[in-house]
Amino acid sequence: MTKTVLITGTSSGIGRATALHFQRQGWNVAATMRSPDQEAAKVDSLTKLERVILLKLDVTDYSAIASAVNETIDRFGGINVLVNNAGYGMFGTFEAATPEQIQRQFSTNVFGLMETTRAVLPHFRDRRNGVIVNVASVGGRVAFPLYSLYHSTKWAIEGFSESLQHELLDFNIRVKIIEPGPIKTDFYERSAYRSSNSNLPEYDAFSDRVLAKLNLIGNTGASPEIVAKTIYKASTDNSGKLRYPPDLLAKQLLFARKLLPDFLFTKIIRRSTGV
Repeated sequence: MTKTVLITGTSSGIGRATALHFQRQGWNVAATMRSPDQEAAKVDSLTKLERVILLKLDVTDYSAIASAVNETIDRFGGINVLVNNAGYGMFGTFEAATPEQIQRQFSTNVFGLMETTRAVLPHFRDRRNGVIVNVASVGGRVAFPLYSLYHSTKWAIEGFSESLQHELLDFNIRVKIIEPGPIKTDFYERSAYRSSNSNLPEYDAFSDRVLAKLNLIGNTGASPEIVAKTIYKASTDNSGKLRYPPDLLAKQLLFARKLLPDFLFTKIIRRSTGV
C-alpha cells in the first residue's frame, strides 16, 4: 500500500525539496502552502506530478489545518508521516522587535506546529502508527546574535518534541527532530523578516557587523535536498532516534557545543560572528 506524507510549507526551500523527494520514492504527497494562488509556477510543477495534491494551509489558521488533514485522509485513505516544516526567521535586535512581530514568530514556528501535530494525533492513535517530523534547526541548540526570537522558537520545538516522544511511545508514534545548519534556500530573503533599528541607532554598528558575517556563513550552506533526504531517512528508518543533523556544519557545531565548556564555545561564536 502506498504511504502518504503531509508536509507544511512546501512553496520553496526545504519543504519543496522534501515534497519532491518523497514523490520520487513513490509516496503520496499532500503538499501545503499558505498561498498557492500566488505561487503559480511552483504549483504547476508540483501538481503535474503523480500522487501529489496541493492544499492551501496557513498554520496560523487552525480551521485550515483541520481541513488539510481531513482532505489528505479522504484523498489518500490515511497519513503515515507528518512533516512540520512551515516557518520563517525573525532577525534583528530583540529590543527593536514589536510585540506583534514576536507573536507572529511564535504563532507560525511554534503554535502552528503544535496545532498541526494535535490535528494529526487522533488519526495516528487510531492507527497506532505514525511519524511526526519537526524541522527545527541547529539554532535550536546553538544560538547566534540577532536571532533571539527565531532561536527561542526552535528551542521550544526541541523541548516540545523531546517531551512528546515519551507521551506517544505506547501508540507506536515516533517523533523526530531535524536540525539543519545554514542551508542554501530563500530563508535569508523571502523567509526572513528583520526588526527595525530605526529608533535605536545604538545597535546599528553591531547589527551591520554581525549580519555581514552571518550572510557569509549562509552563502556557504548545504543544499535543501540534503535536508530532504534526511527527513525521508528519519521518516522511514523505524528507529527510536530523535535528532538528525543533516549537514556537516550542523554536525560540527553540535559536537562542539556538547564537547566544549560554555565560556570557550561562546568565544568561538563571538569570534565567528564578529561580536
